[in-house]
Amino acid sequence: MEPVRVNWQLKALLPVVFVLVAGLLLFTVATVSLQDPDRHLLLWLAGAGAVVICGVSIGVLAYLVQRPMVELQEKVAQISEGNLDSEVSFSRRNDEIGDLGRNFNHMAQQLRESRREIETMHRTQMSRAEHLATLGELAAGLAHEIRNPLAGIAGVIEIVGRDLPPTSPAREMVKDLKQEINRINRILSDLLEAARPHPPSKRRGNLNTTVDHAVMLARQQVLSKPIEIRLEKDEILPEVEHDSDQIHQVVLNLLLNAVQAIDEQGSVTVRLGRKDEFASVRVIDTGKGIPDERLPHIFRPFYTTRGNGTGLGLSLVQRIVEDHHGRIAVTSTVGEGSSFEVLLPFSAAQAQRDAVVPAAAGI
Repeated sequence: MEPVRVNWQLKALLPVVFVLVAGLLLFTVATVSLQDPDRHLLLWLAGAGAVVICGVSIGVLAYLVQRPMVELQEKVAQISEGNLDSEVSFSRRNDEIGDLGRNFNHMAQQLRESRREIETMHRTQMSRAEHLATLGELAAGLAHEIRNPLAGIAGVIEIVGRDLPPTSPAREMVKDLKQEINRINRILSDLLEAARPHPPSKRRGNLNTTVDHAVMLARQQVLSKPIEIRLEKDEILPEVEHDSDQIHQVVLNLLLNAVQAIDEQGSVTVRLGRKDEFASVRVIDTGKGIPDERLPHIFRPFYTTRGNGTGLGLSLVQRIVEDHHGRIAVTSTVGEGSSFEVLLPFSAAQAQRDAVVPAAAGI
């Protein structure tokens, strides 16, 4: 059988009721004593009884309310010092104080579980960071070892190509070989950039100009394709503190990915603007889109959805944006296209404020 639940307010009210009853009794005795002086002793006894009742009531109130509050304060202090094993003993009470104790113990249990999860994630991330660091050193060493013989091969092919007769069909093969060598060089450059990143050299400048240069280069890549690249500048956009070379690389990478996502005819729009306290650069294409199951992985190193891709482009893009204390996000619909948005703080001081108070981390 479940015990009867008595609210602590009622428990606190009972002493007051006792005092009122004692006062009524005292008043009655006093009235009688005025008529009969021989009963003064009874009056004193009644007064003493009222005092005793008040004292007992205060003691009961302290036991029922004050002691749990003191214990709760002690346990809160222990938790603030890092001892998450603290629990209150009054959680077995069947009143609001007991509810408070049970909620406190449940909160402490959740904190213990959260700390265990955080420690597990930290160990996993540290292991992954060490693994990536080892891969980076390996990639850097391989890149240097491959580039030296590759340069010799490229020199030999150049000489052979000059010695071939103008009508020789081998000239077309030499041309293809040069393109493949250039592709290998680009892959090695990406590997070196991923393995040995350098911090951005940020200066205040016009983001419209930086993006315009990247758009001009991307347009050269689509001269023979039915793809239009449009640029929508924001002429009133304040200057942004950024590394123009690195942000140029970010936008160009996004543009080339957008172009490669378009199989036939289509368009790519680059739109600059302001979003809250950030400068915004959006690259919107009308390509084939990215399936939902692939979206969470596209920024991982060496993950690619193209057969001829290295999987390093978007990883480098994300690292550069994060080095600028910015954010990058993507939305995509299969069959309709994708939209990448890069948000950059206008200044280093703003980036520091956002780092201290990371209120809205998502886009």
